[in-house]
This record gives sequence, structure tokens and C-alpha cells, in this order.
Amino acid sequence: MSRIGNKIIPVPSGVKIQVKDGLVDVQGPKGKMTVRVPGGITFEQKDGTLVAKRQTEQQRALHGLARALVANAVTGVTTGFKKDLDIVGVGYRAELKGKTVVFALGYSHPIEFPVPEGIVITVERQTHLTVSGADKNQVGQVAANLRALRPPDPYKQKGVRITGERLKKKAGKAGAKSAAA
Repeated sequence: MSRIGNKIIPVPSGVKIQVKDGLVDVQGPKGKMTVRVPGGITFEQKDGTLVAKRQTEQQRALHGLARALVANAVTGVTTGFKKDLDIVGVGYRAELKGKTVVFALGYSHPIEFPVPEGIVITVERQTHLTVSGADKNQVGQVAANLRALRPPDPYKQKGVRITGERLKKKAGKAGAKSAAA
């Protein structure tokens, strides 16, 4: 049984938290986030910590979720979140042009990806991207959208992948005889 909901959330210095009915506002050096809290879950501030409390056992399933969402918001406004992506393939590359990332991924045309508000995409080398921001969900979703532009091919291993992602390599055709023979 999980005890995540009972863990305290340490609040670093420089982070301001306001708890209103159903909303928790978290403000820090990297930005401001508002987390919607499910009904029946309340947060109490005590000397530099935040504690999630549930009113009845019916909110048990949402207790850990609410605590994790607020903890992610606190981490996001202090240190932020990031995901690294690698582009693998001959001629595959990315280039940052203003608020747009332009990809050459083997299609007949370049792909332009507008950078959403609250996200920072940096292109280190032409084959390595870093997606960073304060909102963990948004960082993960943007990384998934970039990966979906050209998912890794199981045969040639080419495409956009998250750094460290393990792929299953499939064998190509085996034992096929050529038509010229």
C-alpha cells in the first residue's frame, strides 16, 4: 500500500505557496504554477513544509495524486524539469529559428515545430535537443510530440528518440532470394 500522500513536501526558501479552495498557487524563481486539487484534499503549511490531508477514506485514491502534483509544482518552480532527445539518421537534424524548431527528418519537406509557451528547447549540436520547463506534464508532452514527428524505426534504429530509450531491434528479411537468380 502506498504512503505517498502522507509524505511531507519540503518548501525551499524563495518559494511562496498560497492555498485557496481547491487551488494551490506555487510561485518560485522559475515561474508560477497553479495546481487544481481534488475535492476533500486540503493542504496545511507548517514551518517550511506542506502536508496533504484527506477528509474521509473516499479520497484515499486521490490523496497521493494531489500530493504528487503539488510536489512536482514545487520542484518545477525551483529546479525545473528537462528531457533530452537524440536524432539518429543520416541527414536528420534540427535547427532553432526564433520560436520555431525546424527539423529535417528524411521527409520531402522540413517540419516546423512551434515552441509552446513555458517551454524552452535548446539545440546542442544538430542531433541533440533539450526540452525544459517548469511543468512536468508539459515537458513530457512536448518531448512526446517531438518524438512522434519521426518515431524510431525498429529495423534501422533511425528517428527521434528520448536519450537513454532502449529500442528492440528487429531482424530484416531472412533467407529471401533475389529475383535475378
